[in-house]
Amino acid sequence: MKEKKQSDLAVLLGYAGSHKGLTFLGLGLSAVAMVLGMLPYICIWLVARDLIAVAPNWTQALGIARYGWMAFAFSFAGILVYFAALMCTHLAAFRTASNIRKAGMAHLMKAPLGFFDSNASGLLRNRLDGAASETETLLAHNLADIVGTLAMFIAMLVLMFVYDWRMGAACLLAAVVSVAAMATMMGGKNAGLMAEYQAAQDTMSKAGTEYVRGIPVVKVFQQTVYSFKAFKQAIEDYSAKAEHYQADVCKVPQAVNLTFTEGAFIFLVPAALLLAPGALKSGNFATFVTNFAFYAVFSAIISTALAKIMFAASGMMLASTALGRINQVMSAPTLPVTDHPQTPKDNSVVFKNVSFTYDGAELPALDHVSFRVEPGQTVALVGPSGGGKTTAASLIPRFWDVSSGTVEVGGVDVRETDPHVLMDQVAFVFQNNRLFKASILENVRAARPEATKEEVQRALSAAQCDDILEKLPQGMDTVIGTEGTYLSGGEQQRVALARAILKDAPIVVLDEATAFADPENEAMIQKAFAALTKDRTVIMIAHRLSTVVGADKIIVLDSGKVSEQGTHEELVAAGGLYARMWADYNQAVQWKISAEKEAQ
Repeated sequence: MKEKKQSDLAVLLGYAGSHKGLTFLGLGLSAVAMVLGMLPYICIWLVARDLIAVAPNWTQALGIARYGWMAFAFSFAGILVYFAALMCTHLAAFRTASNIRKAGMAHLMKAPLGFFDSNASGLLRNRLDGAASETETLLAHNLADIVGTLAMFIAMLVLMFVYDWRMGAACLLAAVVSVAAMATMMGGKNAGLMAEYQAAQDTMSKAGTEYVRGIPVVKVFQQTVYSFKAFKQAIEDYSAKAEHYQADVCKVPQAVNLTFTEGAFIFLVPAALLLAPGALKSGNFATFVTNFAFYAVFSAIISTALAKIMFAASGMMLASTALGRINQVMSAPTLPVTDHPQTPKDNSVVFKNVSFTYDGAELPALDHVSFRVEPGQTVALVGPSGGGKTTAASLIPRFWDVSSGTVEVGGVDVRETDPHVLMDQVAFVFQNNRLFKASILENVRAARPEATKEEVQRALSAAQCDDILEKLPQGMDTVIGTEGTYLSGGEQQRVALARAILKDAPIVVLDEATAFADPENEAMIQKAFAALTKDRTVIMIAHRLSTVVGADKIIVLDSGKVSEQGTHEELVAAGGLYARMWADYNQAVQWKISAEKEAQ
């Protein structure tokens, strides 16, 4: 039996948890407040009725003052009740948005780390944080206005047909025209425009984030925003969709809507002119005038009620598209966790007939790759760009799961290991490590939060960071990125190495760790490697072949397959791909620029 899909509102209320009751209480209070807000109009009509009844002897209308005080009391009570309603709905809305953010972050924490390579941080933030904020407007304001307006309309329908159904129907014609106009703007073929608008906004947010990150490149090469075609195109697409919705879809219907809701009285006048002769003949003209005054007063409420419905309907559309974006985050793939985790027996790493294909790719990044790294060995992965080196390394800590085959750590399939245990087994040093905008101490301690200050100091010393600490105003307590305190790429890499040393994991993965280091920093990083890799299993990725000459084993990956493997001497003697790469590397190292002056 097919499971019935929950409505968007039910899903949102599900995030409210124990605060769902506050939402319902707020909605009930909003309905009461709207009804109380109508009662002053009745008091106004009672004043008009009494004055008409005694005209022109106005002094005989003795109840006018009482009706005035009643109107004031109802108005004040309505304000208080509505304030209480909004307090309830706001508390529930804030908790709902908070729960959405928490649920989204908890879900993303279970996603494979490789997921974040293909999903920009700006896009995820806009989807989760921005969408959660948009639900606040619906739950805090729009929903209360919808319920209150419905209560008002029900009360109006009853009152409108109590005295003269014909004038009541004339007043409601404005509501019919308004609803039809709103349906034209928000229904039918235009229902999906809001989703397209939000998608364009997501794209613009993603492109904007990437552009900001690329500003250094823009400045270096004296480029302009127009050189970033993706960002420019995203802005133009967003602008085009917003202009189309405003000018082509909403312009005429909204003009009709405002004309008839603000001028609801225009329908009442023709009805009154048609009914007046009959009232004069029957001798009930005074009653007719009293009824006309009643409907004239209440026609003013229609525009207020319909405006609230329009904004509430817009809020429902925004919340629906926001929930769709939240669901995109909540549908992110998660790493399956075994119910019976096994503990790795040693520090070995084994690839058994491993194949892996990225989502959307036609060719596999790895194709039946097999190799073994013994405990304590240093193994290098080399090969042409795009050969699968980084992909292979990322499968060890389950940044992704293999498409087929197995990756084993300590004799246990990584998919059968508890993710926390697996992450404790592996330390990483990437070529583009990022540091938090926090102190050096906290940046290093991120690897092991319970570490003491002395342990962090030892890790920094082992990573050759003493010279960095000496020039910082507050040593390891200096916050990076404040008051002009910045580190070079090589210095950041050494701090990242200290983080890896502090983690003290038995398996170390080095991905082009010296790629952006200058000669001085590279020499210090190499010293730090000695402390980091001592008595550990090391898998290192390198294009600079001089760094892998001393490896216990070198595995050459080409087009996702193991081309050859062995020691440096064995591979050079074999005369294969590695030997050609080694020859090219030596030629590149010896290359230099020379200039000769022409003889004059």
